[in-house]
Amino acid sequence: MATLHDNAPLGGIRVLDLSAYIAGPYGCALLADMGAEVIKIESPEGDNLRRYPSTLQAESRAFLGVNRGKKGMVIDLKSAAGLAVFQRLTQSADVLVHNFRPAVPKRLKIDYETLEKLNPRLIYCAMTGYGASGPLADKAGYDQVLQAMSGICTSQGSAEQPQIVYGSAVDFYAASMVSNAVSAALFQRERTKYGREISVSLLGSALAMQAARMVFAENEPRHIERDMRSGGITGIHPTRQGFLYLSANTPHFWKSLCTLTGVPQLAEGERYDSVRKRAEHAEEIVPLLRAALLQRTALEWEELFGSAVPCAAVRRPEDIIDNPQVQEQAYLADFEHPTVGRYKGVANLIKFQGCDPMPPVPGPRLGQHTREILDQAGYGSDEIDALFEQKAVA
Repeated sequence: MATLHDNAPLGGIRVLDLSAYIAGPYGCALLADMGAEVIKIESPEGDNLRRYPSTLQAESRAFLGVNRGKKGMVIDLKSAAGLAVFQRLTQSADVLVHNFRPAVPKRLKIDYETLEKLNPRLIYCAMTGYGASGPLADKAGYDQVLQAMSGICTSQGSAEQPQIVYGSAVDFYAASMVSNAVSAALFQRERTKYGREISVSLLGSALAMQAARMVFAENEPRHIERDMRSGGITGIHPTRQGFLYLSANTPHFWKSLCTLTGVPQLAEGERYDSVRKRAEHAEEIVPLLRAALLQRTALEWEELFGSAVPCAAVRRPEDIIDNPQVQEQAYLADFEHPTVGRYKGVANLIKFQGCDPMPPVPGPRLGQHTREILDQAGYGSDEIDALFEQKAVA
């Protein structure tokens, strides 16, 4: 019988998700979006993200947001029986993703060298903080720690007043790297018939996000300004009511901005005819633009600029729910959770022509599908009961 997953790019692929927090789990959610069957395997204590602050009483909003499309089970990898269950699941899996520090998998007997013997076709992806080797390899890595370390905080603010980029940007970029790397390894496996080990790190993600700044010429001093903000013209500006983000870096958009704001003289001549020149003379330009922008509200400017000037009125996150473009693209779906109830969440961000969208599946409750997965793995009902009694699974 055909299912919605049959024509999905990763239909038929099984992923074991041992990761916690955001980067690894969301990378696996992206794989689920493409049709993979993802089994989130948690310890008896559960993913710590479940306990993060949330106005939802039954579950953490953050957990639901990064674990869509998955089944959930609990395995105690520290017990012999639990490890045996995991090994059996590994034999039929295509992908394993974890975010343990490099020294942990070998101690748990789930390192690549051990599991490769059970399943030579396994794609084994380790999501680490700092990479698999080096002086920081076994240090715990977290999004905002890497932001501070890699220079993102000073770029967001300044050396005198550094600022965090909220929203776990490093984690989510790393998640995309996980999804991309796993997909590439699966493609290569089609040719070689063998799996491989993959290493993705938050440090690598933090550097990738700054590739436009991470260019160090041989004879250039290290301590130079590496800001990419186009001299203050591209950015958020106050209006008569609300704030407006503007981007007008191309000659066409710059001329349109000047014309529509009533300062066409700024687009004439050679003084401001490039992004670099406008950055050099920002102290002259920005006050004139801001004075003009105070004549209308942010929403009025957004409508007036239309497609002539890239812009957006600054809104709250919840305002995106009713955005007609988001609704047209069906980027938000209605989920039904057994304890949270009905909620809207992100879904179907990638469109594949001729592929049915994945149905909206909420993040699983702790151990929600353990019995179902064990049954599918060939365990009898008595064996399953025994595993629960031994607390090898939950």
